[in-house]
Amino acid sequence: MDSIRKNETPSIIIGKNAVMEALKSDTAVDTVYVAPGKDLGALIKLAKEKGAVVKDVDSAKLNQLAGGKNAQGVAAQVSCANYISVQELLDISKQKGTKPFIIICDEIEDPHNLGAIIRTAESAGADGIIIPKRRSATLNLTVHKTSAGAASWLPVARVPNLASAIETLKKNGVWVFGADMDGESCYDTDLKGAVALVIGSEGFGMGRLVKEKCDGILSIPMNGKINSLNASVAASILIYETVRQRLNK
Repeated sequence: MDSIRKNETPSIIIGKNAVMEALKSDTAVDTVYVAPGKDLGALIKLAKEKGAVVKDVDSAKLNQLAGGKNAQGVAAQVSCANYISVQELLDISKQKGTKPFIIICDEIEDPHNLGAIIRTAESAGADGIIIPKRRSATLNLTVHKTSAGAASWLPVARVPNLASAIETLKKNGVWVFGADMDGESCYDTDLKGAVALVIGSEGFGMGRLVKEKCDGILSIPMNGKINSLNASVAASILIYETVRQRLNK
């Protein structure tokens, strides 16, 4: 029987009919998991049209998601909020009458890190966040909890290609700065204008193409023996340095 699990992961919907109806409605479906050998062509097509990520999984993974119930070959993870487009993100600053202030998360796969970044960005008054469709944490229950609910308030755009999204920002007058230890000190960089900050993944930093698209590279001065920071901590420092400069312009 189609159902929504009511346990520690209430954001999982199982069953062909339940998932199909969720996709047809305004439910923010984040990811659809499908097992091989099932006639799910129409469902998969609709999921892609709705912007959901479709992942092929084996029966063991699907059984785990379904909590042992009959999932009929499909399960879906519901987002804690709807995604928006990059253009809609840019429109936010226009409506506020302020210069764009956007955070780009380049393959931040740890949901706790993404949730922490969202919490800081919302508290600092950023316009929103951009994440890639692949190799990234999504707006799941863990992100919502870690963000202390900020994920329900801060707009998030999910895009198939970060490099293309950066090009769109630049065409709209936004300067894009990536975080990397080899960059110029963030305290010596003018961040008062229309700005997007790129935070790279926990283990590998920014991707090559994303880094090449940046207008500048920022670093955070390090004075101890450890020369790297957690992604969400680095994001917090850069976000609030941007806020500090904007308040003191």
